[in-house]
Amino acid sequence: MWSLPPDHPLCRHFAGLTEQTFVTTFGMADPSLIDYLSQLLSRFVHFDAVYRLHDAAGKRLDEVVGMVVEAERLPPEGRTRREVHRHIGDFTLFWTGVYPEVLRRLRSALSRDHFIDYCEQGKRSYWIASTFEEEEEYRREAPVLRRLSEEFELCAYGLNQVRREWEKQQPRLADD
Repeated sequence: MWSLPPDHPLCRHFAGLTEQTFVTTFGMADPSLIDYLSQLLSRFVHFDAVYRLHDAAGKRLDEVVGMVVEAERLPPEGRTRREVHRHIGDFTLFWTGVYPEVLRRLRSALSRDHFIDYCEQGKRSYWIASTFEEEEEYRREAPVLRRLSEEFELCAYGLNQVRREWEKQQPRLADD
């Protein structure tokens, strides 16, 4: 999977903006949750990370419905099913929070996603991913995934505020 190195300036920038927004605006001093959200932003900088899931035939999955179908085809135990549900949570949170204006296109009448609620599916997928606790890594991340499930709307709103902050910091382009 494509990702920026943790010490990359963009990762540090997202970490600072996310921490400042969630602590100052919402009073959420939850380092694990804030780290997860800033890492999500860093991971999803690249298009290939946003659309990293593929079906059994190798076709890229760009609809949540297809991702859920693929997750349900997998054995109930194991890393792959957990990772697919975690990605569904990340995918729905990213679009709902960072780019909500894109949801109209993602959930158009021509899309199978037209029939689902991204918030509800994101909550459900994070909760499912949080139930995989057989390995130490999963046990450490499970509380954060449960929190994302419980606080999905607040996290989406917070990520939207993070976007507003980074947009304020971008240099204005001169009108020509």
